[in-house]
Amino acid sequence: MPDSCLVIGVGPGVSAAVARRFGREGYQLGLVARRDQSLSKIAGELAGAGIKAKTFAGDAADNAGLDQTIRKAIAEIGSPRVLVYNAAAVTMKTPSQLSPDQLLRDFQVGVVGALTAIQAVLPAMRANKTGTILLTGGGFAFEPMPNLASLGIEKAGIRNLAFSLAKELAPEGIHVATITIGGVVKAGTPFDPDRIAEEYWKLHVQPSDAYQREIVFRPES
Repeated sequence: MPDSCLVIGVGPGVSAAVARRFGREGYQLGLVARRDQSLSKIAGELAGAGIKAKTFAGDAADNAGLDQTIRKAIAEIGSPRVLVYNAAAVTMKTPSQLSPDQLLRDFQVGVVGALTAIQAVLPAMRANKTGTILLTGGGFAFEPMPNLASLGIEKAGIRNLAFSLAKELAPEGIHVATITIGGVVKAGTPFDPDRIAEEYWKLHVQPSDAYQREIVFRPES
């Protein structure tokens, strides 16, 4: 069975580009998102490029459900060599408008769901003494925007989680890194999804003595 890559929070931007990049290298792809329609569209586009992918409906807001979805994916594509977590929740409210329940719900999707996914794939990575975990971050971790207060808290949280895991797991041969995207993803710009996806691949193939824990895309990069 070929190496597999599990992508959680699949949409038409960065995650689809990451799937294409790993698919070109022969990786068996597992794609997870809430909506079957979105998954089917992206899987169809990948198939048009000669890349096969299996799709799994799962909600990052539901810990037990997400864990079950990942276990189903593992049964079909094998334990992933690579986990990419790209899920986030967006609520357009300032801190003074944001309710505690809204913040908790968004943090669940953006950070707690990542931890759930990581803990589901980690036993096999530890047993194999290899693996890559890549978490999509955002520039709001550095410079918050009041109208997107909860997203900034999510991205600060995912960055902290990535750094903490990187220190914990690097001695075990498991590479954890975050790709911090400080702008709007759009083709033909410094935030072109294919350009960003290339950095995911580069992080994955880094030797253990040169692990990076973060790549930051800025407007001038």
